[in-house]
Amino acid sequence: MADRGPRVTRRVTTPEPGWARAYRTVTAVWLLGKALTLAVNAVTFPRLRPAPVPPGGPRVSILIPARNEAANLPVTLPGVLAQGAHEVLVLDDRSDDGTGDVARHLGARVIPGAARPDGWHGKPWACQQLLRAASGDILIFTDADVTWHPGALGGLLRELHASGADLLSVQPRQSNVTPGERLLTPLVDAAVLSYFPFPLLRMTPPHPLATIANGQVMAYRRAALTRVGGYAAVRDQVLEDTVMARKLGQLGLRVSTVMGQRCIGVRMYRSYPDSVAGFGKNALPIHLNSRAFMLASVALHVAGHTLPWLLPLPNRNALRAASLLERLAVNLIAGRRTPADLAEGLLGPVTPLLALPVMARALRRRVSWKGREYRQ
Repeated sequence: MADRGPRVTRRVTTPEPGWARAYRTVTAVWLLGKALTLAVNAVTFPRLRPAPVPPGGPRVSILIPARNEAANLPVTLPGVLAQGAHEVLVLDDRSDDGTGDVARHLGARVIPGAARPDGWHGKPWACQQLLRAASGDILIFTDADVTWHPGALGGLLRELHASGADLLSVQPRQSNVTPGERLLTPLVDAAVLSYFPFPLLRMTPPHPLATIANGQVMAYRRAALTRVGGYAAVRDQVLEDTVMARKLGQLGLRVSTVMGQRCIGVRMYRSYPDSVAGFGKNALPIHLNSRAFMLASVALHVAGHTLPWLLPLPNRNALRAASLLERLAVNLIAGRRTPADLAEGLLGPVTPLLALPVMARALRRRVSWKGREYRQ
């Protein structure tokens, strides 16, 4: 028989289903947009750097609303008192754990909190009382779990002057100790750095949807806070920080933000259940009080970060890589660079699943926080 040469085997490929192609396109575009935002913020987002408090500068009041913070204040209050502000006021928001006594013993002036009026949420009411008592030209509201390191106040005042902001908020560097804290708490940084390019945040006038603030540290020029009507302007808001920033922007005032880096840090929650409870009260307001928007966001995160590891899709390695690298990039930009911090990137594929209890809590008509209940 004649030799007909080597036999050629043709590989038959199955066409990619239309749903799979649409899925890959949507998730790839979304992940690429977040990657570009991270790249922009890596270059443009301002960072606090330690500096001395300028002599003869404005009078500064550091104001701390505190409800049941007796465990946190011995860790954080000494650093605040050492900053060199003209006054440090602690509002004891009707605590039952000796918060006021701890603050007095450490050297702060303590203001006993008055009963909360109808129509007010807890933190806005505490901040309003601090506003009335403060004498400074610069009013800095900071949470009791926020740590101020040497040079933080000088660095903050320098950035406030350089930015020309009427409100400058700080994104404190997350300090996570236990494994449970690392599961969700760092998503605070991810939400800011992967969705809000800093040049957009600096637009004047700002767009309401591109206006953010972090209530953990809010530095106001007194005239700006007075013009907006003080915390009465956000008396019934759970997400009072961002709503306040939007109201200032509507008045033509300038709002900016800065990363705390090695100047200002925070240890928000001590466990995964604490993170679920804390984020559960904010998740709906963050999604513009739209349950449909919140559920769509959950679906998109599951599709982009989790499903590439479960579905037999062609060319899925790029999506898998993105799900691992995003949290790594966020931590690098935020200045969290220990081996344990960087290892959090491995949580990317399961992070949307870990956030599901947060969303379930946020879907409720009422949420509770620190013994108080709020209607959503």
